[in-house]
Amino acid sequence: MIRLALRVDRAHAEVALAELLELAPSGVEEVDHGDQVEYAVYGAPGELPELPDLEAAVGGALVSVTTSELADDWTERWKDFHKPLVLGDRLAVRPPWVPPLGADVELVIDPAQAFGTGSHATTRLCLELLLSLADGDAARGPVADVGCGSGVLAIAAAKLGYAPVVAVDYDPLSVEATRENAVVNDVALEVSRGDLRGEQMPAAPIVLANLLRPLLLEYAERMTDPPRVLIASGLLVHEADEIAHAFERRHGLVEQDRRELGEWAALLLRRP
Repeated sequence: MIRLALRVDRAHAEVALAELLELAPSGVEEVDHGDQVEYAVYGAPGELPELPDLEAAVGGALVSVTTSELADDWTERWKDFHKPLVLGDRLAVRPPWVPPLGADVELVIDPAQAFGTGSHATTRLCLELLLSLADGDAARGPVADVGCGSGVLAIAAAKLGYAPVVAVDYDPLSVEATRENAVVNDVALEVSRGDLRGEQMPAAPIVLANLLRPLLLEYAERMTDPPRVLIASGLLVHEADEIAHAFERRHGLVEQDRRELGEWAALLLRRP
């Protein structure tokens, strides 16, 4: 088995991912490297996609392409890299081969779908803020997850009692993964495909937006019906002030909480 990986700077990551998914529609592995993102696909020799057009498509932003041969036991060793995310006894996100962990809320997410399992720092920070919000929110009203990926945040919101929960993503494979994960976790979600760069996103009193900085800025510009609460992440620490100011200036959403983990940050913004 061969692993083919490319690294691209974060500013061009979405373009590179879109192009790569055209060549590898079954999904890719994403690995965070700070200012760069690595995408990888797996296959037998001769089955992997050709990449020359990809470099041109991202304007020469491709950093490197590497291939490596995997040991025969890689399918089992691969599982060792996917550890459960545990937030005390409140919430856990685990792959299906890990037995229940005894948390109040548990999500089962298969990392084979390659859209994330909640282990990334930005997802963890969003989940922490969602838990803190739920502690003081008895109403448990509607929630929208914009850029849902594998549906971790949307599923967590539904399991915490929020309803209805709407999940939207541009990538049709993310939409499919979210729907499948909702079934596995026995929650009801309204899942659809949408592009925040050209369409209005679903309105809800609470919005979860784990997106990159350019998309959050675009969202702030295009939003017409601001939520009561916005949890925004996908941010490097030095980008958080800019995003907080953008939503406060245009929509009156004031920063109430900020969480940081390593180089990543997440914001909880609320209308006074």
